[in-house]
Amino acid sequence: MLEPTYQADVVVVGAGIAGLSAARRLTSAGVTTMVLEAAHEVGGRMATEKVDGFRLDRIGRLLSTAYPELRLTPGLDGLALSLFAPGVLLHSDGRHHRAGVQPGTRGARGALHAVRALASAPRPGPGPRRPVAVPGRQVSAPRSRTGAPLGTAVDQARLGAAFTKLAGTPVERLLARPEMPAAEALVARGLPARTIDGFLRPLLSALLCDPDLTTSSRSADLALRAFASGRLCLPEGGAEALPQQLARTLPPGTVHTGVRVTSVSTNSVTTAEHGEFRCGAVLIATGARAAAELLPGLRVPGFHPVTVVHHTTDEPPATGASLLLDADRGGPVAHTAVVSRVDPSRAPAGRTLVTSTVLGPHTPDIDTAVRVHLARLYGMSTARWETLGVHHTAEAVPAMRPPHDLRRTVRLLAGLYVCGDHRDTGTVQGALHSAHRASAAILADLGVGRPLHTADPVPTARAA
Repeated sequence: MLEPTYQADVVVVGAGIAGLSAARRLTSAGVTTMVLEAAHEVGGRMATEKVDGFRLDRIGRLLSTAYPELRLTPGLDGLALSLFAPGVLLHSDGRHHRAGVQPGTRGARGALHAVRALASAPRPGPGPRRPVAVPGRQVSAPRSRTGAPLGTAVDQARLGAAFTKLAGTPVERLLARPEMPAAEALVARGLPARTIDGFLRPLLSALLCDPDLTTSSRSADLALRAFASGRLCLPEGGAEALPQQLARTLPPGTVHTGVRVTSVSTNSVTTAEHGEFRCGAVLIATGARAAAELLPGLRVPGFHPVTVVHHTTDEPPATGASLLLDADRGGPVAHTAVVSRVDPSRAPAGRTLVTSTVLGPHTPDIDTAVRVHLARLYGMSTARWETLGVHHTAEAVPAMRPPHDLRRTVRLLAGLYVCGDHRDTGTVQGALHSAHRASAAILADLGVGRPLHTADPVPTARAA
Protein backbone atom coordinates (compact mmCIF):
# COMPACT_ATOMS: atom_id res chain seq x y z
CA MET A 1 0.00 0.00 0.00
CA LEU A 2 1.19 3.51 -0.84
CA GLU A 3 0.43 5.56 2.27
CA PRO A 4 1.87 9.06 1.69
CA THR A 5 -0.13 11.94 0.23
CA TYR A 6 1.67 13.89 -2.51
CA GLN A 7 0.80 17.53 -2.94
CA ALA A 8 0.93 20.19 -5.64
CA ASP A 9 -0.79 23.49 -6.36
CA VAL A 10 -2.59 22.09 -9.38
CA VAL A 11 -3.09 18.56 -10.67
CA VAL A 12 -3.78 18.34 -14.40
CA VAL A 13 -5.52 15.15 -15.52
CA GLY A 14 -4.52 14.34 -19.10
CA ALA A 15 -1.32 14.95 -21.05
CA GLY A 16 -2.78 15.89 -24.41
CA ILE A 17 -1.96 19.27 -25.90
CA ALA A 18 -4.60 21.02 -23.77
CA GLY A 19 -3.27 19.62 -20.49
CA LEU A 20 0.37 20.15 -21.40
CA SER A 21 -0.11 23.72 -22.59
CA ALA A 22 -2.11 24.58 -19.46
CA ALA A 23 0.64 23.04 -17.31
CA ARG A 24 3.24 25.11 -19.17
CA ARG A 25 1.36 28.32 -18.43
CA LEU A 26 0.89 27.38 -14.78
CA THR A 27 4.51 26.41 -14.15
CA SER A 28 5.66 29.59 -15.92
CA ALA A 29 3.64 31.54 -13.34
CA GLY A 30 5.39 29.75 -10.47
CA VAL A 31 2.56 27.34 -9.69
CA THR A 32 3.70 23.80 -8.84
CA THR A 33 1.90 21.51 -11.24
CA MET A 34 1.58 17.76 -11.65
CA VAL A 35 0.28 16.21 -14.88
CA LEU A 36 -1.16 12.70 -14.62
CA GLU A 37 -1.69 10.66 -17.79
CA ALA A 38 -3.26 7.20 -17.95
CA ALA A 39 -1.43 6.26 -21.17
CA HIS A 40 2.26 5.50 -21.24
CA GLU A 41 3.08 8.47 -23.46
CA VAL A 42 1.95 12.06 -23.85
CA GLY A 43 -0.07 13.45 -26.74
CA GLY A 44 -3.53 11.89 -26.57
CA ARG A 45 -5.06 11.91 -30.06
CA MET A 46 -1.99 13.68 -31.46
CA ALA A 47 -0.10 10.41 -31.66
CA THR A 48 2.37 9.21 -34.29
CA GLU A 49 3.20 5.57 -35.00
CA LYS A 50 6.65 4.56 -36.27
CA VAL A 51 6.69 1.82 -38.91
CA ASP A 52 9.90 0.93 -40.80
CA GLY A 53 11.19 4.47 -40.60
CA PHE A 54 7.85 6.08 -41.52
CA ARG A 55 5.99 8.40 -39.13
CA LEU A 56 2.24 7.76 -39.36
CA ASP A 57 -0.22 10.12 -37.65
CA ARG A 58 -3.26 8.45 -36.12
CA ILE A 59 -5.59 11.36 -36.91
CA GLY A 60 -3.41 13.93 -38.61
CA ARG A 61 -5.34 17.14 -37.99
CA LEU A 62 -4.39 20.02 -40.25
CA LEU A 63 -2.90 23.12 -38.67
CA SER A 64 -2.77 26.69 -39.95
CA THR A 65 -0.01 29.23 -39.55
CA ALA A 66 -2.82 31.65 -38.70
CA TYR A 67 -3.76 29.80 -35.49
CA PRO A 68 -3.07 32.45 -32.81
CA GLU A 69 -2.30 29.91 -30.06
CA LEU A 70 0.63 28.48 -32.00
CA ARG A 71 2.27 31.86 -31.38
CA LEU A 72 0.82 32.61 -27.94
CA THR A 73 1.36 29.26 -26.18
CA PRO A 74 4.58 29.24 -24.13
CA GLY A 75 6.87 26.43 -25.17
CA LEU A 76 5.78 26.25 -28.79
CA ASP A 77 8.20 28.89 -30.07
CA GLY A 78 10.58 26.10 -31.11
CA LEU A 79 7.94 24.05 -32.95
CA ALA A 80 8.87 23.48 -36.60
CA LEU A 81 5.96 23.56 -39.05
CA SER A 82 6.01 21.99 -42.51
CA LEU A 83 3.96 23.97 -45.02
CA PHE A 84 1.68 22.62 -47.71
CA ALA A 85 1.80 24.31 -51.10
CA PRO A 86 -0.38 27.46 -51.04
CA GLY A 87 -4.08 26.73 -51.11
CA VAL A 88 -5.39 23.32 -52.15
CA LEU A 89 -5.81 21.18 -55.25
CA LEU A 90 -9.40 20.36 -56.19
CA HIS A 91 -10.04 17.20 -58.22
CA SER A 92 -13.05 17.62 -60.45
CA ASP A 93 -14.07 15.88 -63.66
CA GLY A 94 -10.68 14.20 -64.06
CA ARG A 95 -8.64 17.36 -63.64
CA HIS A 96 -6.88 19.31 -60.88
CA HIS A 97 -7.71 22.93 -60.10
CA ARG A 98 -5.60 24.94 -57.68
CA ALA A 99 -7.49 27.21 -55.32
CA GLY A 100 -6.33 28.80 -52.13
CA VAL A 101 -4.84 31.69 -50.30
CA GLN A 102 -1.76 33.67 -51.20
CA PRO A 103 -0.07 34.48 -47.86
CA GLY A 104 0.97 38.08 -47.52
CA THR A 105 3.27 39.79 -45.11
CA ARG A 106 2.98 39.16 -41.41
CA GLY A 107 -0.34 40.41 -40.14
CA ALA A 108 -1.59 41.33 -43.62
CA ARG A 109 -4.89 40.19 -44.99
CA GLY A 110 -4.97 37.08 -47.15
CA ALA A 111 -5.81 37.43 -50.82
CA LEU A 112 -7.31 34.61 -52.85
CA HIS A 113 -4.62 32.82 -54.83
CA ALA A 114 -4.97 32.22 -58.54
CA VAL A 115 -6.91 29.16 -59.62
CA ARG A 116 -5.35 27.30 -62.49
CA ALA A 117 -6.42 24.12 -64.22
CA LEU A 118 -3.82 21.36 -64.34
CA ALA A 119 -4.07 18.45 -66.76
CA SER A 120 -3.54 15.62 -64.30
CA ALA A 121 -5.86 13.31 -66.19
CA PRO A 122 -7.03 14.61 -69.57
CA ARG A 123 -10.70 14.14 -70.33
CA PRO A 124 -11.57 11.51 -72.94
CA GLY A 125 -12.17 12.77 -76.43
CA PRO A 126 -11.16 15.96 -78.21
CA GLY A 127 -11.91 19.45 -77.06
CA PRO A 128 -10.16 22.53 -75.73
CA ARG A 129 -8.78 22.63 -72.22
CA ARG A 130 -10.37 24.79 -69.57
CA PRO A 131 -9.05 28.33 -69.38
CA VAL A 132 -7.09 29.64 -66.46
CA ALA A 133 -9.49 31.16 -63.93
CA VAL A 134 -8.40 33.76 -61.41
CA PRO A 135 -10.74 34.46 -58.47
CA GLY A 136 -11.14 38.15 -57.85
CA ARG A 137 -11.19 39.17 -61.52
CA GLN A 138 -13.27 38.09 -64.48
CA VAL A 139 -11.89 35.78 -67.12
CA SER A 140 -13.18 34.86 -70.52
CA ALA A 141 -14.59 31.34 -70.64
CA PRO A 142 -16.92 29.54 -73.02
CA ARG A 143 -20.39 29.37 -71.53
CA SER A 144 -20.46 25.62 -72.03
CA ARG A 145 -17.28 25.17 -69.99
CA THR A 146 -18.10 27.04 -66.76
CA GLY A 147 -18.34 23.90 -64.64
CA ALA A 148 -15.02 24.31 -62.84
CA PRO A 149 -15.27 23.79 -59.07
CA LEU A 150 -15.38 27.54 -58.36
CA GLY A 151 -18.08 28.28 -60.91
CA THR A 152 -18.12 31.21 -63.33
CA ALA A 153 -15.79 34.18 -63.31
CA VAL A 154 -18.44 36.20 -61.47
CA ASP A 155 -18.74 33.43 -58.86
CA GLN A 156 -14.98 33.45 -58.44
CA ALA A 157 -14.86 37.21 -58.03
CA ARG A 158 -17.56 36.99 -55.36
CA LEU A 159 -15.66 34.22 -53.56
CA GLY A 160 -12.42 36.18 -53.71
CA ALA A 161 -14.06 39.23 -52.19
CA ALA A 162 -15.63 37.07 -49.45
CA PHE A 163 -12.26 35.54 -48.51
CA THR A 164 -10.50 38.91 -48.45
CA LYS A 165 -13.21 40.36 -46.22
CA LEU A 166 -13.20 37.30 -43.96
CA ALA A 167 -9.43 37.46 -43.46
CA GLY A 168 -9.73 40.98 -42.11
CA THR A 169 -12.80 40.50 -39.91
CA PRO A 170 -12.09 40.49 -36.15
CA VAL A 171 -12.91 37.21 -34.43
CA GLU A 172 -15.42 38.80 -32.06
CA ARG A 173 -17.42 40.10 -35.01
CA LEU A 174 -17.55 36.60 -36.47
CA LEU A 175 -18.78 35.19 -33.17
CA ALA A 176 -21.53 37.82 -33.07
CA ARG A 177 -23.04 36.65 -36.36
CA PRO A 178 -26.36 34.74 -36.29
CA GLU A 179 -25.65 31.04 -35.82
CA MET A 180 -26.92 28.28 -38.10
CA PRO A 181 -25.53 25.13 -39.73
CA ALA A 182 -22.61 25.96 -42.00
CA ALA A 183 -24.39 24.64 -45.10
CA GLU A 184 -27.30 27.04 -44.54
CA ALA A 185 -25.02 29.97 -43.79
CA LEU A 186 -23.08 29.59 -47.05
CA VAL A 187 -26.30 29.59 -49.05
CA ALA A 188 -27.70 32.54 -47.07
CA ARG A 189 -24.61 34.59 -47.94
CA GLY A 190 -25.39 34.33 -51.62
CA LEU A 191 -22.69 31.87 -52.65
CA PRO A 192 -23.73 29.69 -55.60
CA ALA A 193 -24.31 25.98 -55.06
CA ARG A 194 -21.49 25.08 -57.48
CA THR A 195 -18.95 27.06 -55.44
CA ILE A 196 -20.20 25.62 -52.15
CA ASP A 197 -20.19 22.00 -53.30
CA GLY A 198 -17.13 22.28 -55.53
CA PHE A 199 -14.81 24.14 -53.16
CA LEU A 200 -16.13 25.15 -49.74
CA ARG A 201 -17.66 21.79 -48.81
CA PRO A 202 -14.50 19.75 -49.51
CA LEU A 203 -12.37 22.46 -47.91
CA LEU A 204 -14.43 22.54 -44.70
CA SER A 205 -14.53 18.74 -44.69
CA ALA A 206 -10.73 18.78 -44.52
CA LEU A 207 -10.61 21.51 -41.86
CA LEU A 208 -13.49 20.34 -39.63
CA CYS A 209 -13.99 16.65 -40.58
CA ASP A 210 -17.68 17.38 -41.27
CA PRO A 211 -18.63 16.62 -44.90
CA ASP A 212 -22.31 17.38 -44.28
CA LEU A 213 -21.54 20.91 -43.01
CA THR A 214 -23.69 20.49 -39.91
CA THR A 215 -21.04 22.43 -37.95
CA SER A 216 -21.97 25.78 -36.42
CA SER A 217 -21.50 28.59 -38.93
CA ARG A 218 -19.37 30.41 -36.36
CA SER A 219 -16.92 27.51 -36.16
CA ALA A 220 -16.87 27.30 -39.95
CA ASP A 221 -16.20 31.04 -40.20
CA LEU A 222 -13.22 30.71 -37.87
CA ALA A 223 -11.83 27.81 -39.93
CA LEU A 224 -12.25 29.71 -43.20
CA ARG A 225 -10.73 32.84 -41.68
CA ALA A 226 -7.62 30.87 -40.68
CA PHE A 227 -7.44 29.40 -44.19
CA ALA A 228 -7.75 32.86 -45.74
CA SER A 229 -5.12 34.34 -43.43
CA GLY A 230 -2.38 31.70 -43.35
CA ARG A 231 -1.00 28.48 -44.76
CA LEU A 232 -2.04 24.92 -44.01
CA CYS A 233 0.74 23.02 -42.28
CA LEU A 234 1.76 19.99 -40.20
CA PRO A 235 4.17 19.64 -37.26
CA GLU A 236 7.54 18.53 -38.55
CA GLY A 237 8.24 14.94 -37.51
CA GLY A 238 4.60 13.97 -36.98
CA ALA A 239 1.64 15.13 -34.91
CA GLU A 240 3.38 13.96 -31.73
CA ALA A 241 5.99 16.71 -32.17
CA LEU A 242 3.59 19.31 -30.77
CA PRO A 243 2.81 17.62 -27.41
CA GLN A 244 6.40 16.43 -27.08
CA GLN A 245 7.64 19.96 -27.59
CA LEU A 246 5.35 21.16 -24.78
CA ALA A 247 6.39 18.30 -22.48
CA ARG A 248 10.09 19.06 -22.96
CA THR A 249 9.60 22.63 -21.74
CA LEU A 250 8.01 21.56 -18.45
CA PRO A 251 10.10 21.25 -15.28
CA PRO A 252 11.51 17.74 -14.79
CA GLY A 253 9.13 15.48 -12.89
CA THR A 254 5.98 17.40 -13.90
CA VAL A 255 4.48 14.73 -16.17
CA HIS A 256 3.68 11.23 -14.88
CA THR A 257 2.43 8.65 -17.38
CA GLY A 258 0.75 5.34 -16.61
CA VAL A 259 -1.26 6.92 -13.76
CA ARG A 260 -5.03 6.40 -13.92
CA VAL A 261 -7.21 8.95 -12.16
CA THR A 262 -10.41 7.38 -10.81
CA SER A 263 -12.07 10.35 -9.10
CA VAL A 264 -11.60 14.07 -8.54
CA SER A 265 -12.73 16.83 -6.19
CA THR A 266 -11.90 20.51 -5.84
CA ASN A 267 -8.80 19.76 -3.79
CA SER A 268 -7.75 16.19 -4.58
CA VAL A 269 -7.54 13.44 -7.14
CA THR A 270 -7.56 9.71 -6.50
CA THR A 271 -5.48 7.39 -8.63
CA ALA A 272 -5.52 3.64 -9.09
CA GLU A 273 -1.74 3.40 -8.66
CA HIS A 274 -0.87 5.90 -5.93
CA GLY A 275 -4.01 6.70 -3.98
CA GLU A 276 -4.94 10.30 -3.23
CA PHE A 277 -3.12 13.49 -4.24
CA ARG A 278 -4.06 16.69 -2.43
CA CYS A 279 -3.84 19.94 -4.30
CA GLY A 280 -5.18 23.47 -4.54
CA ALA A 281 -7.04 22.92 -7.82
CA VAL A 282 -7.79 20.20 -10.36
CA LEU A 283 -7.89 20.66 -14.13
CA ILE A 284 -9.52 17.92 -16.23
CA ALA A 285 -7.83 18.01 -19.64
CA THR A 286 -8.94 14.68 -21.10
CA GLY A 287 -11.24 13.98 -24.03
CA ALA A 288 -14.91 14.77 -23.62
CA ARG A 289 -16.09 11.27 -22.69
CA ALA A 290 -13.30 10.63 -20.17
CA ALA A 291 -13.98 14.05 -18.64
CA ALA A 292 -17.66 13.20 -18.22
CA GLU A 293 -16.76 9.96 -16.45
CA LEU A 294 -14.85 11.98 -13.85
CA LEU A 295 -17.40 14.80 -13.81
CA PRO A 296 -20.90 13.28 -14.08
CA GLY A 297 -23.29 15.65 -15.79
CA LEU A 298 -20.66 17.18 -18.04
CA ARG A 299 -21.96 17.45 -21.60
CA VAL A 300 -20.62 14.89 -24.06
CA PRO A 301 -20.89 16.11 -27.67
CA GLY A 302 -21.32 14.01 -30.76
CA PHE A 303 -18.17 13.10 -32.68
CA HIS A 304 -16.91 12.87 -36.23
CA PRO A 305 -15.16 9.51 -36.81
CA VAL A 306 -11.96 9.60 -38.85
CA THR A 307 -9.92 6.90 -40.57
CA VAL A 308 -6.40 7.67 -41.76
CA VAL A 309 -4.80 5.36 -44.34
CA HIS A 310 -1.06 5.49 -45.06
CA HIS A 311 0.54 4.11 -48.22
CA THR A 312 4.02 4.06 -49.69
CA THR A 313 4.92 3.77 -53.36
CA ASP A 314 8.06 3.76 -55.51
CA GLU A 315 6.35 6.09 -58.00
CA PRO A 316 5.32 9.29 -56.19
CA PRO A 317 2.27 11.19 -57.49
CA ALA A 318 3.02 14.43 -59.29
CA THR A 319 1.03 16.69 -56.97
CA GLY A 320 4.02 17.96 -55.01
CA ALA A 321 3.33 19.25 -51.51
CA SER A 322 -0.33 20.07 -52.19
CA LEU A 323 -3.37 19.04 -50.20
CA LEU A 324 -5.69 17.28 -52.67
CA LEU A 325 -9.47 17.42 -52.17
CA ASP A 326 -12.19 15.63 -54.13
CA ALA A 327 -14.70 18.20 -55.34
CA ASP A 328 -16.77 15.44 -56.97
CA ARG A 329 -17.08 13.37 -53.75
CA GLY A 330 -16.51 10.31 -55.91
CA GLY A 331 -15.18 8.02 -53.19
CA PRO A 332 -14.39 7.68 -49.51
CA VAL A 333 -11.27 9.92 -49.42
CA ALA A 334 -11.97 13.44 -48.14
CA HIS A 335 -8.41 14.67 -48.60
CA THR A 336 -5.02 13.22 -49.36
CA ALA A 337 -1.42 14.38 -49.75
CA VAL A 338 2.05 13.14 -50.52
CA VAL A 339 3.04 13.93 -46.95
CA SER A 340 6.69 13.08 -47.52
CA ARG A 341 6.84 16.05 -49.90
CA VAL A 342 5.37 18.30 -47.22
CA ASP A 343 7.57 16.92 -44.44
CA PRO A 344 10.47 14.73 -45.64
CA SER A 345 11.18 13.61 -42.05
CA ARG A 346 8.05 11.44 -42.12
CA ALA A 347 9.54 8.92 -44.55
CA PRO A 348 12.95 7.25 -45.00
CA ALA A 349 15.22 8.83 -47.59
CA GLY A 350 14.07 7.97 -51.09
CA ARG A 351 10.65 6.70 -49.96
CA THR A 352 7.22 8.23 -50.49
CA LEU A 353 4.45 8.52 -47.89
CA VAL A 354 0.89 9.18 -49.06
CA THR A 355 -1.59 9.89 -46.28
CA SER A 356 -5.35 9.91 -46.92
CA THR A 357 -8.24 10.79 -44.63
CA VAL A 358 -11.66 9.14 -44.72
CA LEU A 359 -14.59 10.62 -42.81
CA GLY A 360 -17.42 8.53 -41.38
CA PRO A 361 -17.81 4.99 -39.99
CA HIS A 362 -15.09 2.43 -40.53
CA THR A 363 -15.73 -0.34 -43.07
CA PRO A 364 -13.82 -3.64 -43.42
CA ASP A 365 -12.89 -3.02 -47.08
CA ILE A 366 -11.72 0.56 -46.49
CA ASP A 367 -8.22 0.04 -47.91
CA THR A 368 -9.53 -1.36 -51.20
CA ALA A 369 -12.03 1.48 -51.58
CA VAL A 370 -9.34 4.05 -50.77
CA ARG A 371 -6.94 2.60 -53.35
CA VAL A 372 -9.60 2.78 -56.07
CA HIS A 373 -10.41 6.36 -55.17
CA LEU A 374 -6.76 7.41 -54.97
CA ALA A 375 -6.15 5.99 -58.46
CA ARG A 376 -8.72 8.46 -59.80
CA LEU A 377 -7.54 11.36 -57.67
CA TYR A 378 -3.86 10.99 -58.58
CA GLY A 379 -4.42 9.68 -62.12
CA MET A 380 -2.19 6.64 -61.67
CA SER A 381 -2.38 2.98 -60.69
CA THR A 382 -2.29 2.23 -56.97
CA ALA A 383 -2.31 -1.56 -57.32
CA ARG A 384 1.29 -1.89 -56.18
CA TRP A 385 1.10 0.64 -53.35
CA GLU A 386 1.99 -0.81 -49.95
CA THR A 387 -0.35 -0.16 -47.04
CA LEU A 388 1.60 0.96 -43.98
CA GLY A 389 -1.25 1.55 -41.58
CA VAL A 390 -5.00 2.07 -41.21
CA HIS A 391 -5.98 4.01 -38.09
CA HIS A 392 -9.64 4.49 -37.18
CA THR A 393 -10.71 6.81 -34.37
CA ALA A 394 -14.44 6.76 -33.63
CA GLU A 395 -14.35 9.89 -31.46
CA ALA A 396 -11.70 11.79 -33.37
CA VAL A 397 -13.22 15.28 -33.55
CA PRO A 398 -15.99 16.75 -31.37
CA ALA A 399 -19.00 17.83 -33.41
CA MET A 400 -19.83 21.53 -33.17
CA ARG A 401 -23.44 21.61 -34.28
CA PRO A 402 -25.50 24.73 -33.46
CA PRO A 403 -26.16 25.97 -30.91
CA HIS A 404 -22.47 25.63 -30.04
CA ASP A 405 -20.79 27.68 -27.35
CA LEU A 406 -17.28 28.36 -28.58
CA ARG A 407 -16.37 29.71 -25.16
CA ARG A 408 -17.92 26.98 -23.02
CA THR A 409 -17.08 27.57 -19.37
CA VAL A 410 -13.80 26.07 -18.17
CA ARG A 411 -14.40 26.93 -14.47
CA LEU A 412 -16.96 24.54 -13.00
CA LEU A 413 -16.29 25.43 -9.34
CA ALA A 414 -13.52 27.21 -7.50
CA GLY A 415 -10.85 24.53 -7.57
CA LEU A 416 -12.35 22.42 -10.38
CA TYR A 417 -11.74 23.21 -14.05
CA VAL A 418 -11.99 21.52 -17.45
CA CYS A 419 -10.43 22.19 -20.85
CA GLY A 420 -10.04 20.55 -24.25
CA ASP A 421 -11.25 20.93 -27.82
CA HIS A 422 -14.74 19.97 -26.63
CA ARG A 423 -14.90 23.25 -24.65
CA ASP A 424 -13.99 25.48 -27.61
CA THR A 425 -13.62 24.57 -31.29
CA GLY A 426 -12.83 21.01 -32.31
CA THR A 427 -9.40 21.99 -33.64
CA VAL A 428 -5.84 22.20 -32.35
CA GLN A 429 -6.41 25.94 -31.99
CA GLY A 430 -9.52 25.22 -29.90
CA ALA A 431 -7.69 22.81 -27.59
CA LEU A 432 -4.87 25.29 -26.98
CA HIS A 433 -7.24 28.21 -26.51
CA SER A 434 -9.37 26.34 -23.97
CA ALA A 435 -6.18 25.57 -22.03
CA HIS A 436 -5.28 29.25 -22.16
CA ARG A 437 -8.66 30.17 -20.68
CA ALA A 438 -8.52 27.43 -18.04
CA SER A 439 -5.03 28.32 -16.83
CA ALA A 440 -6.01 31.99 -16.63
CA ALA A 441 -9.04 31.07 -14.49
CA ILE A 442 -6.90 28.93 -12.19
CA LEU A 443 -4.27 31.63 -11.76
CA ALA A 444 -6.97 34.18 -10.98
CA ASP A 445 -8.54 31.93 -8.34
CA LEU A 446 -5.17 31.10 -6.79
CA GLY A 447 -4.20 34.74 -6.75
CA VAL A 448 -1.22 34.10 -9.05
CA GLY A 449 0.86 34.22 -5.90
CA ARG A 450 3.43 32.02 -4.26
CA PRO A 451 3.17 28.24 -4.67
CA LEU A 452 0.87 26.60 -2.15
CA HIS A 453 2.92 23.45 -1.78
CA THR A 454 6.17 21.83 -2.81
CA ALA A 455 5.51 18.97 -5.19
CA ASP A 456 6.93 15.67 -3.94
CA PRO A 457 8.10 13.00 -6.37
CA VAL A 458 5.65 10.31 -7.39
CA PRO A 459 6.92 6.86 -6.33
CA THR A 460 6.89 3.81 -8.55
CA ALA A 461 3.99 1.56 -7.66
CA ARG A 462 5.08 -1.74 -6.14
CA ALA A 463 3.87 -4.97 -7.64
CA ALA A 464 1.17 -6.76 -5.66
